[in-house]
Amino acid sequence: MAKAPQQEQHRLLDLQAFDSRLQALKRRAAELAQDPGVAAAAATGATLRAELAEADAAHEEARAALAASEQEVERVQARIEKDRKQLESGFGDSKSLMGLQHELETLAARKSELEDAELELMEALEEVGAAREQAAAASAQADAALAAEEARRDSELEAVGAERGEVQSGRDALSAELDPGLLALYEKRLAQRGIGAARLYHGASEGSGMKLAPGDLAEIKAAADDDVVYCPDSGCILVRSADWN
Repeated sequence: MAKAPQQEQHRLLDLQAFDSRLQALKRRAAELAQDPGVAAAAATGATLRAELAEADAAHEEARAALAASEQEVERVQARIEKDRKQLESGFGDSKSLMGLQHELETLAARKSELEDAELELMEALEEVGAAREQAAAASAQADAALAAEEARRDSELEAVGAERGEVQSGRDALSAELDPGLLALYEKRLAQRGIGAARLYHGASEGSGMKLAPGDLAEIKAAADDDVVYCPDSGCILVRSADWN
């Protein structure tokens, strides 16, 4: 049976306190890496960016349609001006001139239709432009919210990292002072069981949270003060307190 002075064994409780805190900080860092506030803000931002992209596409489509309509109006107007000049010149026979007059009337009607359509396209462009502005504002607001959530998370991660460094330094200092053989036993139990040492208090193991069976307590009572004993349930080193039984 491994042996170590009781005073040395009691120092394992301080070492376990460091390790328990390190484990808690590790879990906290893992939780922060999957921070629900950041995840929710990122999801909202992605949705609003997609909506902004749709609004951008609709705005570009409306702008292109209006530009095409304006070009068609200009083309018809150019044809009207050309025909009018030719008609005003009086050059050509009566049949040709009558044809020009008819074409001018047709072009004028076509231009009127195009101008009406152009007004509708301008209104549509104005509407999609307003929708685009709203989508852009909402997306920007979501980006700001995400940045705030990320800053909060990063601040918490930084604090966790700083505390982990302090706790690790304290653990390293204590480990250097412990008996190497006892430390090796502790480290082995910690790696295997997740807990290296716990107090035995009033017949209960604080490693398992359970009261020991009478037979187990009898074996521990028969052990020497410097014997290293173990929890039958959790497997950790049991550090006997002054009133352990």
